Amino acid sequence: MTDDQLLRYSRHILLDEIGIEGQERILASRVLIVGAGGLGSPVALYLGSAGVGHLTVADDDVIDLTNLQRQIAHTTDRIGQGKASSVRDAVAALNPEVTVRALPLRADAALLDREVALADLVLDCCDNFATRHAINAACVRHRKPLVSGAAIRFDGQICVYDPRAEDSPCYACVFPPDSDFEETRCATMGVFAPLVGIIGAMQAAEALKLISGVGQALTGRLLMLDGRAMAWQALRLPRNPQCSVCGPRP
Repeated sequence: MTDDQLLRYSRHILLDEIGIEGQERILASRVLIVGAGGLGSPVALYLGSAGVGHLTVADDDVIDLTNLQRQIAHTTDRIGQGKASSVRDAVAALNPEVTVRALPLRADAALLDREVALADLVLDCCDNFATRHAINAACVRHRKPLVSGAAIRFDGQICVYDPRAEDSPCYACVFPPDSDFEETRCATMGVFAPLVGIIGAMQAAEALKLISGVGQALTGRLLMLDGRAMAWQALRLPRNPQCSVCGPRP
């Protein structure tokens, strides 16, 4: 590490659990963020400020005025700009050492198969079940840990799915692809602005823990937040040995 890096990341280095070795792992890591909106904004800003060496941000959407209530990586003068490139600019202003690759593309199966293979870790910050299942399938196929978050109205949730762990479920174990889930969107249901910040910050925390080897990850545990009461509920999630995506395993 350079002298500037030792200074920039000094508050991480002072933590015994991270230290220089943990920070060097962060600096060397490659992370894929799918979605550059309410969740992707705090995720990218925290991972960028922490020094994740290479961020790839995939999102084909553009910024509009309704996004600015909660998508804190974007600004009024960037309305009409692609969200992926806006996040790249926001992270560059915060930490120019980080390489950010903006992909203004829909995260379909082909893109995910290519990009997940290149990443050390993936963060699901999208807003629809079809993309979530595509992300999960690619992570299972390439055995890459997945930090998944969701937020709508006053309700949020976060979980880590890690196919490297024998007893870890995958996203499809919990939300089977053939189930009839009602799709809810911020555009029609609304979302409490700080909620995406809370969940996104926790996703960034789980990602940094996994990268640096600190603490116990949320693998196989679903945390659900009721933002009205600021009350958390934790559920243990078993792996489904008959899952159509991750099981049975040898």
